[in-house]
Amino acid sequence: MTPSTSQMKHAIITAWEEPPKFVDTAAPQLDPVDDKVLIRVEAAAAHQLVRLRASGKHYSVKTLPHVPGVDGVGTTPDGQNVYFFTFAPAPGSFAEFVRVPKGNVTPLPDGLDKIQVAALVNPVMSSWMALRRRTFCRPPNFTVLILGATSTSGRLAISVARALGAGRVIGCARNEESLARLGLDQAIRLREPVTETDFSDLQDVDVVLDYVYGQAAAHLLSTIKCTRRVQFIQIGSLSGPTIDLPAHTIRSKNISLIGSGIGSWADEELREELPDLLQAMTKFETVTLNVVPLSEIERHWSEGKDRTVFTM
Repeated sequence: MTPSTSQMKHAIITAWEEPPKFVDTAAPQLDPVDDKVLIRVEAAAAHQLVRLRASGKHYSVKTLPHVPGVDGVGTTPDGQNVYFFTFAPAPGSFAEFVRVPKGNVTPLPDGLDKIQVAALVNPVMSSWMALRRRTFCRPPNFTVLILGATSTSGRLAISVARALGAGRVIGCARNEESLARLGLDQAIRLREPVTETDFSDLQDVDVVLDYVYGQAAAHLLSTIKCTRRVQFIQIGSLSGPTIDLPAHTIRSKNISLIGSGIGSWADEELREELPDLLQAMTKFETVTLNVVPLSEIERHWSEGKDRTVFTM
């Protein structure tokens, strides 16, 4: 399906720290000679990454104006239901139509809910790409520790880890009640101050997925007993963007520090992983979402609700 007129609606940011505005703009047109496909967007989510980019605080976007959105679901001109991603600064996915490289478009498996896909592929991707593309030589039935397990990405990382062969999943977060509901093999409460958190009984951890960074990560790295090689994958910084870590901590432990995010893996690697990632999601539990029309983005953006999906 192609635009019926030369105009469409999209959301746009013209000043950092201000909510996006819902305005008219020229609609992209189908060009049969280039390597892009025209997508009629049906839904796109306000991921944490999207909000960081929209505030000018993420390294991947530094110029205005900015159309927010890094991915979404929609239909191609021949009616195929697809997931697409667009990490370039422009165009973003908060629009009625968007042109993206053909390689950035993946057909949806049968039975997979489009709104769930729009909301969850990005947070699922954080742990999927970390485990598939940023770790090496994981043992069978590996043990993973998720630091920040009650965040959206952390919760989904539990399902991702099990789908990719984890035999034991340990979660660490501040909310003890929330941890108890996640079906973890072991739960560790992150205390305040974080230096009072007890990591002494952790044994044989193979991979750490870190969504918090800051003092919590520093304390874990300083106190964890590396009975075998530990691969520490830095993904998010919910607790702070910096860390104070003595050099001897890294030298004296059998541990590897690796980052995972835009830039640490290539778009081509993501393209290769998306079919399996989407297929794995068909077995994930449905997540409660906040679904609102894109026309109401100015009002809902400032609410900052987690798991918000905008429909076109």
